Amino acid sequence: MEIQVLSLDGKKAGSVQLPETIFGLEPRTDLLHRCVNWQLNKRRAGTHKVKNRAEIWRTGKKMYGQKGTGRARHGSARAPLFRGGGRAFGPVVRSHETGFPKQLRALALKHALSAKAKASDIIVIDAAKLGEPKTKALAKNFEKLGLTSALVIDGAEVEKNFGLAARNLPEVDVLPVAGINVYDIMRRNKLVLTKAALDALEARLK
Repeated sequence: MEIQVLSLDGKKAGSVQLPETIFGLEPRTDLLHRCVNWQLNKRRAGTHKVKNRAEIWRTGKKMYGQKGTGRARHGSARAPLFRGGGRAFGPVVRSHETGFPKQLRALALKHALSAKAKASDIIVIDAAKLGEPKTKALAKNFEKLGLTSALVIDGAEVEKNFGLAARNLPEVDVLPVAGINVYDIMRRNKLVLTKAALDALEARLK
C-alpha cells in the first residue's frame, strides 16, 4: 500500500510503502475492544474502600435483651442495617487489571493501524520538527494538513519544540513510537506518523 509523504507545511515530499502485514489486515473489532478494555482496566487505581462491620468502632455490647421486648433479635450496633454501621459487600482495595497476552497486544496494534489505513485516516510526514515552540504556528500547519483531532507518533523521542507547541492544542496527542497504543489510536480521528516512526514500527511488528 503506497501512501504520499507530506511535509509539515502540507507539501508533497515523496511517497512510502506501507507493509501489508501491518497496515493491510481486516480489522477485528472484538480484538480492539478487548485491548481497549485491558488498557482502561490497567489504568484504574482500585483504591476505593469502605469499612465493613469489623472495621467500625462501636461498642460490642448487646443492644437489649434477647427475649421479652417484642423486637428483633439484634446483637451488634455495627451491623450494616444500622445507621453508622458497617457497609455490606462494599468496594475494597483491589486490582482491576485483566489478562491480555503480549502476542495479542501486538496483533491488536496491527489491527488498529489497519483500521486507520482502511479508513484513509493515516498521514505520513517527513519529520515533526519546529524551529520555535510556537503553538500558533503549529496550529496553522495542522490546518493545512486538515487535522483537528490527531495522534502524532514520532521516532525514539519527540522533538522538544514540537512537543511544547503541541501540548496546548486540544484533541492532539504526541507520543514517541515506544508509547503507541490501541486506545490512543482509536480515540483520535487521524493518525500522523513520521518516517522515523514508520521505520521503527516496521522493525517492531514485522
